[in-house]
Amino acid sequence: MSTDLPNGYEISADPDRLDHAVVHQWLSGDAYWAMGRSREKQDEAIANSLNFGVYDSGTGVQLGYARVVTDRATFAWLCDVYIARGSRGIGLGHALVAAVCEHLEPYGLRRVLLATADAHAIYAKSGFSALEKPEKWMTLGAQ
Repeated sequence: MSTDLPNGYEISADPDRLDHAVVHQWLSGDAYWAMGRSREKQDEAIANSLNFGVYDSGTGVQLGYARVVTDRATFAWLCDVYIARGSRGIGLGHALVAAVCEHLEPYGLRRVLLATADAHAIYAKSGFSALEKPEKWMTLGAQ
């Protein structure tokens, strides 16, 4: 996986490479959608999802994360996309989303959804768009 990835970085879907403590720190302390999420809940989410990490090729240090909840047949939910603050602005977010989409392509999913308050442009580069008929969609739980 390396779609539009800047030199010196790599993306992997290997769950054994994930730094669970760093992912939890990022999401529970800096991501508006996951503030206060417990480590136990985060580890459970990781265990039940497809996970992707962005890494410095030289050091192996994890610099980004995304996960996908999917049945691998018809539907996927892209969530918890995060790039470390010191690594933003060089295209890692776009490359991560593109790599996730590329990974999901062989499944032939009918749709991949996500929710964002502030990163519409990043997702649009990978083909995401606003819901055409939002009145058809409903939610149960927090909005």
